Amino acid sequence: MMRRSLVLTDEAARHPFRASLPPSWREERHELAEPRAPWRDRLFADAAGFARTYLACLLAVTAFIA
Repeated sequence: MMRRSLVLTDEAARHPFRASLPPSWREERHELAEPRAPWRDRLFADAAGFARTYLACLLAVTAFIA
């Protein structure tokens, strides 16, 4: 016979799927997390700069035409 807890969820997990996991699986392991690669930071900065420039030009052309 399998024993089950009366409470199957953990409200501190903040998400229904994470709350349904066993406590040993929910441990946060920051030491295993890999640091972000420097090329990803540069890529994100370049993409954000491109998006800002594109939107600024789009707004300027739209304002000029209108």
